[in-house]
Amino acid sequence: MLNEENSQKIGTLYIVATPIGNFDDLSQRAIATLSQVDLIAAEDTRHTGKLLSHFGIKAKTFALHDHNEKQKAQQIIDQLNQGLNIALVSDAGTPLISDPGYAVVNLCREQGAHVTPIPGACAAITAVCCSGLPTDRFQFIGFTPAKSKARQDFFIDAVNSNITSIMYESTHRIMASLDDLEAALGSDQQVVFAKELTKTFETFFNGTVSELKQFLTDDPTKQRGEIVLMLPGKAKLVDDVPPEARKMLALLENEMPMKKACGIVADYFGMKKNALYKTIIDEKE
Repeated sequence: MLNEENSQKIGTLYIVATPIGNFDDLSQRAIATLSQVDLIAAEDTRHTGKLLSHFGIKAKTFALHDHNEKQKAQQIIDQLNQGLNIALVSDAGTPLISDPGYAVVNLCREQGAHVTPIPGACAAITAVCCSGLPTDRFQFIGFTPAKSKARQDFFIDAVNSNITSIMYESTHRIMASLDDLEAALGSDQQVVFAKELTKTFETFFNGTVSELKQFLTDDPTKQRGEIVLMLPGKAKLVDDVPPEARKMLALLENEMPMKKACGIVADYFGMKKNALYKTIIDEKE
């Protein structure tokens, strides 16, 4: 509910998360807030109008998007100072997450205006929790770059971060993006693809980049919709291989393949086999 005490003195800017597909995901608190504010700043007023109509919400909306938010920011603060309460929404999900709103919130904080979150759906979090990738540490890195070389560097940096990376991609660029992913990290690079989350044609695909390209080529309709890509971080290498382990490896290396030798040494010293093998191979290169 709106803060009655604040609304009598100075208005509050509510950052309201909206559904990423399924209207039933709009929280009761979000419905109440959108119903009671004086104004709603929307990325696309027509798109938001459909959501408001679905819930019988009658509110005055105005456009706040990438091209006008810097100009609108001070106007919004002036309205807050007049005691108006304003909700900020994007087309879907949590505002500011690869969506407009930063300039407004930043200026509000600088000038001491009230800003309150009304939490809800976010495509990045919705996707990663069902991805099967590690979620103890992860990063959201926004949309992939528009140019091929920049995309390849972007993917390499993501994997080298050693943690799960979540990014958005557009329908018209997904295949070119996967070509760059393959060029940068190889056809066996693991990737998780998610699209149309919470909608009728929600899809998850977990496999190599070459398998994903084939999956999307076999059925081009799966290339359409709101897309999230996720990459696992590179396995952390063994920081310090004990001298005793190196000595054992040297002895075993003459009797068997290095991978098998690393397996034996890793078991004996309580190390991760793949990480040990990768460390030794990298040192030899």
